[in-house]
Amino acid sequence: MFALELTADLTGVTNLRPVDTQEDPYYYSFRVQCTSCREVHDKWVDFDRFTTTDISKSRGEANFVYKCQNCTRESSATIKTAPKAYMAASPPTKQVIIEFECRGCELTEFRVSDKWVAEGVSGTVFNEVDLAEDWYDYDEKPGEEVSVKEVGWAIRRA
Repeated sequence: MFALELTADLTGVTNLRPVDTQEDPYYYSFRVQCTSCREVHDKWVDFDRFTTTDISKSRGEANFVYKCQNCTRESSATIKTAPKAYMAASPPTKQVIIEFECRGCELTEFRVSDKWVAEGVSGTVFNEVDLAEDWYDYDEKPGEEVSVKEVGWAIRRA
């Protein structure tokens, strides 16, 4: 099992999470390494939690299935939980956003993609939070700036 952890400095917002519904899935983007030969896949791989692929020579299925180009071993990754919201904390703390079960591969690096949503402490919903860089907006209800800064990602064995 692998867990994707987020650390961020939230000001005026909380409940930060990816937009991830069956109608509008979030595509999780990773660098993947084969656990057999240690070859790192040469491209970023993107997969969502609603699409599955059959695993060959098995009755199972996974959200991501690939065959290593170096050793030809088949590997897979399955999203085990729905994404959890990152809650504001002072000081910012690492919080698990989502968990993956990997067989024959390791997730080594995460790249943020798509949009995230956050809720202002006033109740205002911000639907277009872009975590590729620091994000700033204005919450008209309290008349204050809101932000998500110093975003950090970590992948750890769970």
